Amino acid sequence: MGIVRGAEPAAEAAGAADARPGKRVAFVIPVRDEIAKPTLYIIRRGLKEAIEQKADLVVLDMKTPGGALDATFEIMEALGKFPGKTATFVDDQAISAGAFIAATTEEIWFAPRGKIGAAAPVSATGQDIDKTMRQKVVSFLRAEVRSISEGKGLRGQVVSAMIDEDYELKIGDTVLKPKGELLTLTATEAMKTYGEPPQPLLGAGIAADIPALLTKKFGAGNFEVREFRVTWSESLAQYLTALAPILTGLGLLALFLEFKMPSHGLFAGVGILILLVVFFGHYVAGFSGHEPVLLFTLGLLLVLAEVLFFPGVALPAVTGLILMLAALVWSMADLWPNEPVSFSGDAFARPLANVGLGVLLSLGLGVVLLRFLPHGWIWDRLTVNSVAGSVAQAAAGGADAAGLIGAVGVAATALRPGGQVEIAGRRYEARAALGSIAPGARVVVRARDTFALVVEEEKA
Repeated sequence: MGIVRGAEPAAEAAGAADARPGKRVAFVIPVRDEIAKPTLYIIRRGLKEAIEQKADLVVLDMKTPGGALDATFEIMEALGKFPGKTATFVDDQAISAGAFIAATTEEIWFAPRGKIGAAAPVSATGQDIDKTMRQKVVSFLRAEVRSISEGKGLRGQVVSAMIDEDYELKIGDTVLKPKGELLTLTATEAMKTYGEPPQPLLGAGIAADIPALLTKKFGAGNFEVREFRVTWSESLAQYLTALAPILTGLGLLALFLEFKMPSHGLFAGVGILILLVVFFGHYVAGFSGHEPVLLFTLGLLLVLAEVLFFPGVALPAVTGLILMLAALVWSMADLWPNEPVSFSGDAFARPLANVGLGVLLSLGLGVVLLRFLPHGWIWDRLTVNSVAGSVAQAAAGGADAAGLIGAVGVAATALRPGGQVEIAGRRYEARAALGSIAPGARVVVRARDTFALVVEEEKA
């Protein structure tokens, strides 16, 4: 069984060269766990790769308990647009939405323990829906199944029996499913023949695995398997979707704690962030291939956190700068997208040299600016002239700062939130308790921590 990594052009060319004339190419796309938006993105990308690789057959390797109908309909639409042949290998379940998707493909194959069916619509929480709404949804689904099952034997009747408990599945004089229950078939049941001429109820065959399926279909040695590889971001999106109920509960809990125990926005920020992950987590599926941008963004956020929320701690800023530099090196490295990263000297030598040179250049320019900027016009505009020439700065944690609680002073520089204040002719490191404070504004000391005075702007 040959496996070709579809993202690497050289590998694609090699795979095409290895394929003997007349050898069929089968492209396998995994369909796992709950059907949701990430599954849709996986199948869409897989179908595009199958077209690029001129695959003769797309096989959905399916094991799913079902999922969202909106994503299911979009998957069915995408499969309908694929120009080649499609098949589903039920290994070992295609329940609910999985049955709809399988019914869209031209053939349905089963593992020996495969099961398909129980496709009645339910609410997002798995509960039965209102009777009137249920009738409308079932009617629509049965029409959809009839439209995709034309010319496919008994498939329309069988899937209708999986959807509608009031539908009686009867072939000739044999009642396969009475009213009042939903149809679920095993692999053996799906392969039983009925009618004149006899035809299988639903399945195209039973096979131990996909190579065995292809051997039965094309003959031994007459096919090549190419497997679609799910990216890390698509896998992460699937996990986030599965964890959505837990994340929703945690997000709402954090918002509740903010109301009960005000934390200056900390709990609220965490809650909002978690809920954003719930609402937009499926878009994470498209992040693969943009890892350097994500790494740089994370580093930038850490630097901003240092400047805005944790001035003087240094650890967030240092970590952020390291991540940003690593992202720059990564973006310059000659790496194939969607392929494992090879940390070789050849791949990273030039990017490391370029980034290192840039760092040295920035340090040199910084030294020059620090040497001349304090004596220029720009520095004068950043500070208050009446304070800039005052006595030396004092440490906020010193003994003389112990009695400054409640003292009134002046912002010697802008506090965004960190900066310097002057109190009784002496300068101190300080940070604004909330928001920012303009230079020259009168401030009141409210607290003191290890690194700075905590001040508020004096109310007029």
